[in-house]
Amino acid sequence: MSYLKPCSRHPELKWAQRKDKVFITVLLPDAKDAKVNLEPDGIFTFSAKAGAENHPYELKLELFDKVNVEESKINIGVRNIFCILEKAEKEWWKKLLRGDGKPPHYVKVDWDKWVDEDEDTGGMGDLDLGGMDFSKFGGMGMGMGDGMGMGMGMGDGMGMGMGMGDDMPEMPDDFEDSDDEEVTKPGESSAGEAEGAGKKEDEAGKKEGSH
Repeated sequence: MSYLKPCSRHPELKWAQRKDKVFITVLLPDAKDAKVNLEPDGIFTFSAKAGAENHPYELKLELFDKVNVEESKINIGVRNIFCILEKAEKEWWKKLLRGDGKPPHYVKVDWDKWVDEDEDTGGMGDLDLGGMDFSKFGGMGMGMGDGMGMGMGMGDGMGMGMGMGDDMPEMPDDFEDSDDEEVTKPGESSAGEAEGAGKKEDEAGKKEGSH
């Protein structure tokens, strides 16, 4: 299929929406040199490298309607890139992309975040973001993709150039392990203290018996 770029791939993308927001998740674990750009007219572009051979991945989406770049947010994580796009007009979109054609095969509905229009209470609702640390699109300017690319490249491949908080949601396994250690260590120390106290009582009893 000569009309496709042989050197470029499309990562899987999931989306959901509220009346005032669109949630976009780019599923690309261990992305390197990630660059994301959002334009007010609804053009969303993404590029990164991933895999042992650093295959290039690209996305360019023409969203259904305009967005507020200044209020939109992004979190670049180890497993995915999660974006909260603020709609320019608080209206329910009929679909993610403009045009009459079917969406690309790599664009799918994010059922974990989806709510029906009649159930939309506005805002984030009960959406659990797991303590993600977001950066604003608008705070990085229109060319913020370059800044993100530098941040990603300097983050040891972990996508943590965006601030110290980025590693909070990315490594739950490590944090669970640390929690376990914190739980078991006090138990061990208390057990040791109890054992030590028992030894002292035995010694005290022996001394009294010897008198």
